[in-house]
Amino acid sequence: MAATRKQAGKGAPQRPIVAGIVRQHAEQAAFLWAQRDTLMQADPPDLAVVAGVDSRLEANLDGLRIAGSAAWPLVVAAYEDFPEKGELFLYAWLAIEQSDGRRLDEAVELGRKGEDDARGLIGALAWHRPQAIAAKVRDWIGAQDAFKRFLGVSACLGHGVDPREMLSRLVRDPDARVRAASLRLAGKMRRTDLVEELRAGLEDGQEQPRFWAAWALTELGSGDLASAELRKVAVGGGPDAMAALRAAVKAAPDKDVRAWMGGLLKSPETAAVAVRGAGMLGDRTLLHWLVHQMRAPALAVSAGAAFLELFPQARSEDKLFSVEPEVLGDAFATHFDDSPPYLPVAERVKEWAKGL
Repeated sequence: MAATRKQAGKGAPQRPIVAGIVRQHAEQAAFLWAQRDTLMQADPPDLAVVAGVDSRLEANLDGLRIAGSAAWPLVVAAYEDFPEKGELFLYAWLAIEQSDGRRLDEAVELGRKGEDDARGLIGALAWHRPQAIAAKVRDWIGAQDAFKRFLGVSACLGHGVDPREMLSRLVRDPDARVRAASLRLAGKMRRTDLVEELRAGLEDGQEQPRFWAAWALTELGSGDLASAELRKVAVGGGPDAMAALRAAVKAAPDKDVRAWMGGLLKSPETAAVAVRGAGMLGDRTLLHWLVHQMRAPALAVSAGAAFLELFPQARSEDKLFSVEPEVLGDAFATHFDDSPPYLPVAERVKEWAKGL
C-alpha cells in the first residue's frame, strides 16, 4: 500500500485509467463518507455499522489513489453535478492526498458556502494522518481569515492535537465559530490552565461558545459552574442538545440529575429529554421503566435510543424495532401520520428482557 500511495502522489506520471471504474470509485467514496457522517450523528450511533462503511470507503479511496492525477476530472465533475458534503469531502481528500495546494485552496473556498459544506472539508482533514496536514493547519490556525482559523482548530479537534499557547488566544477569538471550536478543544485536551477563560466563556453573547465553554468546564471537573447552561441547551432542542444532555448528566451528582429529570418528566414538552437522559445514567435496572415509555408514541423515539445505549447488544435483534404501523399499533400510526420512524416494539423488548 505504501508503494501504491507513493506512485499515485503528486508529480507521478498520469497513467491510463478506465474512466467508468474511477467514476464509480469517486461516486461511491462521496456517498459513503456522507453516509458515515449521517450515521455518526445518529442517537446513539451504531459504531459497528460505521466501521463497515469505513472499510468500504477506504477501498474506494484506494481506487482513486491508484488512478492518481487522472482522477481529478472525475472528482471535479462529481462535485459540479452534486455539490454536497460527500463530494466536497472527496475533493479536499484528493487535494491533500496529492499535496495539491491549488486544489485544496479551491476546496476551502467551496467549504465557505454553508455548514454541511464545511463538514465535508473538515471530514477530509480528519481522515488524513496529522502529518499530511500539519503544515497547512499551522498556517490556518494563525491566519487572518476566520474560516481558515476555524478549519485549523477543527483539524486539531479531529486529531486530538493541542496547539498549546495558540489556544489561549483562540478561545477569545473575535469569530464565534472559532471560539466555540477552541473552547471545545480546550475541554478535549484537558487544558486546566484555561479554566478562567472557560468561565469567561459562560458569559459569551453567542450560544455555541457558551455551550462549549460549559461542556469544557465539565470535562475539567467544574460541572457545578456549567450545569445551568448545559441544562438549558439540553431542553432547547438545538443541534447541541444531545451533547448538552450527556454533559449535564456528567456535570452533577447522580441524585441531582435524577431530580432534574423527574421535573422534566412532569411536562409533555420536556418528558422526552428525561427519557433519553435515562439511558445516559448507565443504570440497566431502568429497563422495565423504559419499556413502559416505549408504549407512548411521543416518548418512543427517546426510549428506544436510551434502550440501545444501555443494551447495545440489542442491535443484533432485528425484531425488537419496527417501522410498520400494524406492528406498532394504531396510536403510533396516528401520531406519526402512518409513517413512524424505526421504533422499539414494547412487548417484544419486554419478552427479550426475560433472557437477560
